[in-house]
Amino acid sequence: MKTFLSAKPALSVAVLVALSAAGMAGCSGDKGVKATDRVAEAEAIARVQDLEARAEQLEGNAPAAGSTPAAALATSGAATTATVKMPDESTIPDDETGEAIRRGMQIVNHTYKEMPDNVGNQLNCTSCHLGNGSEAYASPWNGLSSIYPIYRSRAGRVNSLQERINGCFQRSMNGKPLDLASDDMNAIVAYMNWLSQGIPMGVSPEGRGFAKIDKTLEPNADNGKKLFAEKCSTCHGENGEGQYNDDGTYVYPAVAGDKSFNDGAGMARTYTAAAFIKGKMPFGQGNSLSDQEAVDIAQYFTHLPRPVKANKDKDWPNGDAPKDARK
Repeated sequence: MKTFLSAKPALSVAVLVALSAAGMAGCSGDKGVKATDRVAEAEAIARVQDLEARAEQLEGNAPAAGSTPAAALATSGAATTATVKMPDESTIPDDETGEAIRRGMQIVNHTYKEMPDNVGNQLNCTSCHLGNGSEAYASPWNGLSSIYPIYRSRAGRVNSLQERINGCFQRSMNGKPLDLASDDMNAIVAYMNWLSQGIPMGVSPEGRGFAKIDKTLEPNADNGKKLFAEKCSTCHGENGEGQYNDDGTYVYPAVAGDKSFNDGAGMARTYTAAAFIKGKMPFGQGNSLSDQEAVDIAQYFTHLPRPVKANKDKDWPNGDAPKDARK
């Protein structure tokens, strides 16, 4: 909010500079003005008009309190056409930074095996963040490094990207946080930075987050149980226990039970899980379910037995918890 309230004065200064440039070029009626000066004058006037239009957009579309920089850019009309995509691996540099990026990619795709001291279930980061953490509408990481630090209502404070990552280790991984300055933490951040290349500062790319879901729908867990058996159990098991290889890695991840995320994870919330289901499930058949079906399935499986997050009562300390927050 503060960034955008201060944006207009900055634009005003830019307008004055542009006007000065126009004045220096001379007015169009001056016979002594050179053709090159007239070009400069026209360019300066065009810049002024563009800056004035942007100032009006910012004034008329100021973000609501608590809006993120990305959301503010979108409402101001300043968002770009940046999209979520996996960069070509040939762009990973052949140096120490490149080694960290590759290590980060290994960790997020094989978290259970690579970080056994920090993972308390048998999931990977990419169990939910599909496609190497770079698949549209599967909560991709592209652009995150330019948005954090950011205020998060669940914590009631501004979080760094490292703190956000540790939140996933404690909730989605039902495990322990990494040392904020550890090589492995730096590797994960380096990988997210690499995914974010080409995305302007503060811009939310097309495909950020999950698919939209109607949060006014009332969930029906009984219908969700029926739909889960029909559409989900073939992969995730009758009770959401998942399917596993002999080495403990999964073929299909657990969505319930001790090998799954705890009840403090975002995916344990009905409407968050429903948004993921709507866009991505059943696997390879995204957007084949109605919003109501997705909500019903989510209500059913998120309330199956699973690990309990300690100190969950400290979430949303400012009293602004969403209606599906787990207590």
